[in-house]
Amino acid sequence: MNSVLNNPITEIKGVGEEIALHLNEMHIYKIIDLLDYLPYRYEDYQLRDLAEVKHEERVTVEGKVHSEPSLTYFGRQRSRLTIRLLVGRYLVKAVCFNRPYFKDKFSLNQTITVTGKWDQHRQTITVSDINFTPSTRDKDIEPVYSIKGKVTVKGMRRFISLALNQYGQFIEDTIPLPLLSKYKLLSKIDAIRIMHSPKSHEDLKQARRRLVYEEFLLFQLRMQALRKYEREQSKGIQHSFSVSLLEAFISALPFPLTSAQQRVVEEITSDLEKPFRMNRLLQGDVGSGKTIVAAIALYSTVLSGYQGALMVPTEILAEQHVQSLKSLFNPFNVRVELLTGSVKGKRRRELLQLLLDGKIHILVGTHALIQDEVSFEKLGLVITDEQHRFGVEQRRVLREKGESPDVLFMTATPIPRTLAITVFGEMDVSVIDEMPAGRKTIETYWAKHDMLTRILSFIDKELVKGRQAYVICPLIEESEKLDVQNAIDVHSTLTHHFQGKWEVGLMHGRLSSEEKDSVMKDFSQNDVQILVSTTVVEVGVNVPNATMMVIYDAERFGLSQLHQLRGRVGRGSEQSYCILLADPKSEVGKERMRIMTETNDGFELSEKDLELRGPGDFFGKKQSGMPEFKVADMVHDYRALEVARDDATKLINSKAFWVDEQYLPLREVLEKSGILTGEKLD
Repeated sequence: MNSVLNNPITEIKGVGEEIALHLNEMHIYKIIDLLDYLPYRYEDYQLRDLAEVKHEERVTVEGKVHSEPSLTYFGRQRSRLTIRLLVGRYLVKAVCFNRPYFKDKFSLNQTITVTGKWDQHRQTITVSDINFTPSTRDKDIEPVYSIKGKVTVKGMRRFISLALNQYGQFIEDTIPLPLLSKYKLLSKIDAIRIMHSPKSHEDLKQARRRLVYEEFLLFQLRMQALRKYEREQSKGIQHSFSVSLLEAFISALPFPLTSAQQRVVEEITSDLEKPFRMNRLLQGDVGSGKTIVAAIALYSTVLSGYQGALMVPTEILAEQHVQSLKSLFNPFNVRVELLTGSVKGKRRRELLQLLLDGKIHILVGTHALIQDEVSFEKLGLVITDEQHRFGVEQRRVLREKGESPDVLFMTATPIPRTLAITVFGEMDVSVIDEMPAGRKTIETYWAKHDMLTRILSFIDKELVKGRQAYVICPLIEESEKLDVQNAIDVHSTLTHHFQGKWEVGLMHGRLSSEEKDSVMKDFSQNDVQILVSTTVVEVGVNVPNATMMVIYDAERFGLSQLHQLRGRVGRGSEQSYCILLADPKSEVGKERMRIMTETNDGFELSEKDLELRGPGDFFGKKQSGMPEFKVADMVHDYRALEVARDDATKLINSKAFWVDEQYLPLREVLEKSGILTGEKLD
């Protein structure tokens, strides 16, 4: 970047010390910051034909005053001024609120220009802006900036206009000519000028298109450079195993692999055989068979003379994994053991020694696996289940228990393609997008709260058959702010309703790990028939006997979270049901309920969830790994994201990128990003 653009903003005429302080609050310190400070919306003053304007759309029209203005007062110092305007062939009302002084400015047959919201039903424009002459604006589209302190929108427009005139010629292009030509993109300076001063919507569209591509390309270059560096600089383990022995293990599995599982197994075993470290994300919907794929990966590792580790978020899930893995591996003389916080004393010391001696082939556990005392003889593969539940630091510590072991992250949270590319862009991604044959679809119904009595009798019928039920609530205790059912109240109501007939358990986030595990154990063993819980039950619990899921105030959950909760049932051979108790007020809430009853496909739901909620809220809380884009939108611009990802991959892997002069601006951006430098990648 030209150093002139790094000059302080006080060099702009009219920006004194006081204004500069207010601009600093908006993170504007240098000339380049000012030029890069883009409008968040535009006021459109282009004249429109009312026949083309939709109800409640903002519109600018020119018309003749057709009647004397009518002024009425209401409330305290509030007024409504109404005039009739002849706009083309339409006679419409223009209403100005709290501007009585305009009354004397109108005269019959005067041509005026008004801007405001169009009410198609009442044929009325609620005026926000008025010009007492025919349209004479220099610009039909005006930028609106987010401002603070004493900085006004008009002032901001003036500062940016001065900066563009004085310094615009110093803005350099980062995108090389071949890519600009390939996609017919504007130059950077033209795109910036248009964003700040558009002449038409088409110009604005082309300027935005250019800046979106640039943002995505720079982001993906960082991702792909990091990925290349991770692969080539970290010396991995080149596993060597007998394919025939692995195939014998797969043939002995209780069910044949689906074609999606076969594809994913090939991707993982191919990675294991390569000399660089695997860094792969395995996505699979609830019940798609990720555990079997993990078992095959672990067996490949054991066959090549290494140990495997599987880290899961909870003790009960660790116990379930150990049981299922032992049943798979016992005939093959593979030793699987469990290490959690509950394993103490002599037993713990024995396990740690056996692990160090290489006598334990596969160790399953919670974050207890990353404690200092845990040492492997020869760790070759680390698998973390529900990887977003573990912090980056926890995953790193486990990885460092061996000499660059291969890493496989697993998640049952279906992540939309655009988010996978963005948040996990430095990883390879495998997807199991097919369910095992014979698995029954969970029947999902949307019910209003006044149908609760019928729902309770439905639960009773299922329990009489020997089944069990989950009841999920959004909160632990009553909240004055939110009128939603809480777990403690619901537990009390159900305990009273089913008294003497069924046991009702209660689980929430304030219980200790031991208390949670105790409650889940009682439910797993059918000592408790109904489990009232908050969303802590969401991940990884396997109770095949549970066939009923009731979710209170379901409109308060995102689609992906509802789908995760629904996945707690339908794990056995019996038909399962999910009932969404909801009285949504908003259209988005109603749409969520409709979508949930229509599809069981987690990936389809995740894409819809992303559209309804936006990327920042997808993971339930603002994800720290979520990139912030100024112009680009991951949801609506996903095609540009995919194109940029492909281009970045080709660039990073081409020799020309590292030597050719035209790619120098891109290389400089990479070096400044702090991820790595060109030298590291050579």
